[in-house]
Amino acid sequence: MNLFIQELPASELAPKAVQETPAPGKDPLIAQGLQKEQYIGIIGLAIALIAAVGFFSRRVEYAIGFALFLSVILIALFLFI
Repeated sequence: MNLFIQELPASELAPKAVQETPAPGKDPLIAQGLQKEQYIGIIGLAIALIAAVGFFSRRVEYAIGFALFLSVILIALFLFI
């Protein structure tokens, strides 16, 4: 008996076609208004990381700070060109 040739019966519970519901005005899965807190948290983590590295080596702290400063300037430059 070859199972690959047999046709499987369709389940009565399985839908025949996928139906899409129209999207409401606001998506409940997207957090609205949390961007500000996320940016504050990211900046806080970056400052904590630089401070932790600076505790061990001042040169590395200055290098990371300079790289971040240069990155911000380059990002701004490329966005406005």
